[in-house]
Amino acid sequence: MGLVEQAHNVKILGSGDRTIVLAHGFGTDQSVWKHLVPHLVEDNYKVVLYDNMGAGTTNPEYFDFDRYATLEGFAYDVIGMLEELAISSCVFVGHSVSAMIGAVASITRPDLFSKIVMVSASPRYLNTPDYFGGFEEEDLNQLFDAMQSNFKAWCSGFAPLAVGGDMDSVAVQEFSRTLFNMRPDIALSIAQTIFRSDMRELLCHVVVPCHIIQSMKDLAVPVVVAEYLHQNLGGESIVEVMSTEGHLPQLSSPDVVVPVLLKHIRYDIAV
Repeated sequence: MGLVEQAHNVKILGSGDRTIVLAHGFGTDQSVWKHLVPHLVEDNYKVVLYDNMGAGTTNPEYFDFDRYATLEGFAYDVIGMLEELAISSCVFVGHSVSAMIGAVASITRPDLFSKIVMVSASPRYLNTPDYFGGFEEEDLNQLFDAMQSNFKAWCSGFAPLAVGGDMDSVAVQEFSRTLFNMRPDIALSIAQTIFRSDMRELLCHVVVPCHIIQSMKDLAVPVVVAEYLHQNLGGESIVEVMSTEGHLPQLSSPDVVVPVLLKHIRYDIAV
């Protein structure tokens, strides 16, 4: 196993000709895809799972605060991993920030991506006079302050808001677990990188086909953001808004989401 594989806890399942790479978002790890993976293996895909640097399952000693102060640092990890695994082309399924990480990676190496499936993705979280991202500066400052003052308490409060459900739901408990597994200073740094990112200027350079999948109600990403992506991406794109609630629908509503994901993985955009 190569260094990149080891650092990112890469797991490869199945042995099909077509490769699917599953990339998790903030506060989770590769386990967030547990409802989808068996279907992909059954469909005869080769499935690549990995953890983003900074996830609770990775070695915190490997986390470089300067490298990961921008999404480009994470994007170079993806390219390095695909090169080390000798993957010449993949369907990249990115949840939340990983959708944008995949998009950035695809600008540098479009040949590595046959398409990107974006789940709960946003190019910018802060509102501007002509753009609705869902957050004001004050909201973010409060979020960062809460993370710094009592990380465990923040996790307990944030998890049900993000997932959309009561504290007792399995999905909320699962997200609370993976969120709390992160080292607090690393979690804060990544949250600041994500919530302060602005990828809008780069969207026109993303030329690989993008399938945009979004919950009807999502604390982190207003539904209008999906349409913004659709209008501004440089290549073909398609949007599907699901009747689900929450930012992690693949975890909280797998009965709805898994069939939608399988459809977008299997079928290309008709042009």
